Amino acid sequence: MRSADVVIDFLEAEQARGVSHIYLDEGARDGLRAWFRRSKQPRAEARIAPSSPAVMAELPAQTDTPAAPPLQVTAEGASKVERLASLRQQAANWAPARSLGTLRETMVFATGNPDARIMLVGEAPGYEEEKKGEPFVGPAGQKLDDILKAMGLSRNEVYISNIVKFRPATARQTTNNRKPAPQEMAACLPFIHAEIGIVRPACIIAMGGTAAEGLLDLTGPVTSMRGLWHDFKGIRVRVTYHPSYLLQSGANLAIKRQVWEDMLTVMEELSMPISARQRGFFLPKS
Repeated sequence: MRSADVVIDFLEAEQARGVSHIYLDEGARDGLRAWFRRSKQPRAEARIAPSSPAVMAELPAQTDTPAAPPLQVTAEGASKVERLASLRQQAANWAPARSLGTLRETMVFATGNPDARIMLVGEAPGYEEEKKGEPFVGPAGQKLDDILKAMGLSRNEVYISNIVKFRPATARQTTNNRKPAPQEMAACLPFIHAEIGIVRPACIIAMGGTAAEGLLDLTGPVTSMRGLWHDFKGIRVRVTYHPSYLLQSGANLAIKRQVWEDMLTVMEELSMPISARQRGFFLPKS
């Protein structure tokens, strides 16, 4: 490639980056004039306009390119099942999440009944969830199954999902998991919003502070969020501890009782039958 062509290519590259002026010293100016005399390429002359000891090569002004419109989640289909399947398909290749480079490849969507009255929302899939392709199937999921059973429910009667649809990645990751970052939650939020819009549960249970942060824009410890009703687009939301916190707290009866009181409140809100035995779960022995 000729020297003049190298310069022209450089100027065109700078133009593409949005640079409008290139400043040249006296030596560079002399060199360019010598190239120009040896070259019959008129476009080099058009781009180099020496006018002073510090020569300025002026590039054509750039035209602003309109920003691409943000991607939209669209739920297509006549039934809830079809519309949720449409969301699942979009989530698998969702560019805003994929482009972050901080989430793993396997998408874990949701499970349960599209007509459920109760929707449970967690933070993100972990190792077991990624392996099986379903939310809440690891130790925390087994604890959640126990909670539902105590309420007189099964997984097939509720709808279970997560704020983030991919397992957050870490260096040299094996079975270890991490909390999703705000940008990871933001990338996936359109899906949980769309899911809620399709299922339209009577009540949402946000499991853990991360779920409450993503869904309700709350911050702080779960202790400051629970014990109150929150609102998400007209749907009542109860915040409780994540089932994994129950595992971490071991046999802490006080924590178990607090989670159970949150469930009792939800059951009362939905006019579900509650026995005297259920009301007494995890109370201290007298």
